[in-house]
Amino acid sequence: MIIVDVETTGTDWRYHSLVSIGAIDFDNPENEFYGECRIFEGARVEAEALAINRYSEEDLSNPKAKTDRELVEAFFAWTKTVGDKTIAGVNPSFDRDFIRAVALRYHLDWPLAYRTVDLHSVAYAHMLSKGGVPASKNGHSDLDLPKVLAYCGLPQNPKAHNAHDDALFEAEAFSRLIYGQSFVEELIHYPVPAHLKR
Repeated sequence: MIIVDVETTGTDWRYHSLVSIGAIDFDNPENEFYGECRIFEGARVEAEALAINRYSEEDLSNPKAKTDRELVEAFFAWTKTVGDKTIAGVNPSFDRDFIRAVALRYHLDWPLAYRTVDLHSVAYAHMLSKGGVPASKNGHSDLDLPKVLAYCGLPQNPKAHNAHDDALFEAEAFSRLIYGQSFVEELIHYPVPAHLKR
């Protein structure tokens, strides 16, 4: 799997732009990718998105930054170093759709799997298997990333909404849920909770 996280200028891949991609090879945690880009011409920028990911209008239009095409081409080149090209993460279809939109815009070949693995679903299933009741609100799951990280014995990511750091935390959570052990060197000092150990 490739643990992927992206930052964008909004939530709709048709109108908003990709801003950054962070990725971790789940078979080899030292194999990482991170890149940023300027937005495509005519992209919509939501103030709420910038408040979350902390990019500025100047960051997004920096003429020295890579284009969205160059970023995705670099990411696709990196994926050649990964065996299993299945995207995984928090709401990974969101990340996949933004990357795919860039690929379609510039007629780039798609090297990744279409199916994805969602951290929410893995955590939800794990909680149920242990007799737990996943968080809910208004009649549906309220198991967001902070709650998944807490369940996995991890602190909140101090650099939340940074594609690289979010991918690291997500990869660590996947490892703890699937294998019951730590995965990312930077996070190994946080003990794996007893309910996750094998």
